[in-house]
Formats: sequence, C-alpha cells, structure tokens
Amino acid sequence: MPDPIEIFVDADACPVKDEVYRVAGRHGLKTWIVANSFINVPRDPLIERVLVGSGFDAADDWIAERARRGAVVVTTDVPLAHRCVTAGADAIAPNGKAFTQASIGMALATRDLMQDLREAGAVSGGPRPFSPRDRSAFLSALDLAIVRLKRAGFGA
Repeated sequence: MPDPIEIFVDADACPVKDEVYRVAGRHGLKTWIVANSFINVPRDPLIERVLVGSGFDAADDWIAERARRGAVVVTTDVPLAHRCVTAGADAIAPNGKAFTQASIGMALATRDLMQDLREAGAVSGGPRPFSPRDRSAFLSALDLAIVRLKRAGFGA
C-alpha cells in the first residue's frame, strides 16, 4: 500500500481554505487544518481540525513534525516552508508560489532582508492584497503537486 498523500494547512490567516477543501475532496485526501484558535471546518471525515496551544510557533511545530515526502503544506510562513521542504514535503503559498529546495534559500534571505528593512523603517506596509489571480494560481499549484505525488507512487 503506498504512503498516503496528506495536506497540512497553516490555517490561522490562510485565505484559501475553501480551495484546499475542494481539491482535497476531489482527490480524497486527508487534510489537517492547524490553528491556534477555533476555525470552522466542513463536516467531513477527511478534514480534521487541530487546535494547538497559543505558544509561539505551536502550529508551525505541529506541522513541521509531520512534514514528510508525500505531504503538501499550505503556508505563507517562509521558515515553516523551509522546515517542511527540508523534510521532503511540498510547500505552497496561498498565492500559488511553490517553495522548493532551489528557491527556499532565496525566500528566506528575502524574508530576512524585508524584516530588517521594516525594523529600520525603510519599508512600511505589508504584502499586496490577495487577488483572484493568486487564488487561481494556488488551485493550479495544489492540483499539480498532488498529481506529481500520485505519479511518484504516493496514494490517497
């Protein structure tokens, strides 16, 4: 029996939870919605809500401990994506950007640089608003990651 494909969602500020539910349902995949606070999830035996403590990075730690080849992690958190990619998981941002072994170093460096610039007052504001194009790119990236894992021998 092949190892299952599972989806882990860093859910507290995730704008694409409904899209994850649809794609996971279409593929019959177990989905873990991990958050520090209560989040409504559909009543579906394949979707499980995980409430972690309010400690710093509690959700990230829970996800990273379970990240492995055959898992897909949905997160905007670059350090979490790094931990997951290092463990062999696929990591995708809600805008559809895939974090890979080749791109995660640059993503971490950019994140650190932007944090330093914000702290110095050189940059204000946050990321651009989430758009329908981002949502569409995410749906494509998630479906592609799942299809790639199925071709690699992982199963539902």
